[in-house]
Amino acid sequence: MKTELSSAVLPAPTAQSEALFARARAVTPGGVNSPVRAFRSVGGTPRFIASAQGAYLTDADGTRYLDYIGSWGPMILGHNLPAVREAVADALQFGTSFGAPGEREVLLAEQVTRLTGVDRVRFVSSGTEATMSALRLARGATGRKFILKFRGNYHGHADGLLVEAGSGLMTNEGHLGAAAPSSAGVPEEYARLTLVSEYNDPQALDALLAERGHELAAVIFEPVVGNAGVLVPTPEFLAALHRVKEHGALLIADEVMTGFRLSLNGATGLLGLQPDLICWGKIIGGGLPVGAYGGRADVMDFVSPQGPVYQAGTLSGNPLAMAAGLATLTALENDPGLYARLDAYTAQLASGLKEAAQAAGVPVSVNRVGSMLTAFHQDVPDGHVRTYTDAARSDTAAFARWFQGMLARGVYWAPSQFESIFVSGAHGDTELNATLEAAQAAYRDLGGRDLGTHELGAGA
Repeated sequence: MKTELSSAVLPAPTAQSEALFARARAVTPGGVNSPVRAFRSVGGTPRFIASAQGAYLTDADGTRYLDYIGSWGPMILGHNLPAVREAVADALQFGTSFGAPGEREVLLAEQVTRLTGVDRVRFVSSGTEATMSALRLARGATGRKFILKFRGNYHGHADGLLVEAGSGLMTNEGHLGAAAPSSAGVPEEYARLTLVSEYNDPQALDALLAERGHELAAVIFEPVVGNAGVLVPTPEFLAALHRVKEHGALLIADEVMTGFRLSLNGATGLLGLQPDLICWGKIIGGGLPVGAYGGRADVMDFVSPQGPVYQAGTLSGNPLAMAAGLATLTALENDPGLYARLDAYTAQLASGLKEAAQAAGVPVSVNRVGSMLTAFHQDVPDGHVRTYTDAARSDTAAFARWFQGMLARGVYWAPSQFESIFVSGAHGDTELNATLEAAQAAYRDLGGRDLGTHELGAGA
């Protein structure tokens, strides 16, 4: 089937994006407001986007791209959904911010608690705010200082979360789970309060819990990892996570990326998880800046003004953001077949990518859950990349060449080997065929070269 996206490489004008990027670099660090947007790991000029509609982006030069970023996850129903746009426009006529409570935040809180089963929810303005607030709450509720995270799990840019163990879980008793800062500006004192284990390694987690579980306020994790590429939890690892509670620590599911994307109850519902606290972002705000955290009443009641754990925000519960969130979640509820359609599309995409890569002699392993997918440029014996260490073996130079091949053919893939792409309800047969046509040509161009360069990054 022939589509509007040709497999031939046609030069697209970039003069306006280049000019905007030059201006931006003069006034903004690196010319962008979030690192991966700069195209540093894939090369070339980042496209400055002028508009978005459905499954497509249009850049400042007027070039139209089939989009698989979806604003890094929020646009599960496609860009510029009329119901969301109209809800925001309706809210806008009454004001942009009140600094006082309003009905929409009550309505959205009622909807979130009903869909997810938590007792209480507190809105903030970003995923980073949600995770840092949940960890402060865990420390306040347990009276403990230490937290545990997993390698390759990205929980925002709060100081205590920008740490990773340089060589995975250390086995010498004095440094079990030790971590070092992974960003300049993070004091080592903060890093020492964050222990690190390997995702999908239940034995390592059990060993750390046996040694230091009594010190832990919380274990925070991504149910499905997105910022090391898509990593899918094993049943054994999920079982080990639930053993956290035996040590008096709280289990915190970071569903900023997976919340409402993998099901109406997120990965928590899909995987049968029972966390004490859950963090949300992205879809919960329908594309506007929203985050949230919630959980059991006895834990959430530690939050000020009910309890002694302070957390506040001028724009928390913003009426425009609440309106966008309400419209998005309502649309999801009103389309009970959506998740099955997203799953089917992404499964076909995964299969098509593997077939195209194999035909071209390019080693690729595709990980997928629901509408999240990463094509790792490496050959894995059993076909599955399971850990951060596994993901780090990917050939990032080969990925960069493939990314540029896709971009030249009108497909806007995530500009990092170590990110998930996101499928929306606006993607259909036309988009699937066009994507696979472009992928086949890009893999043929790549021709199976092993360029042998590796680099991990995080954040959108």
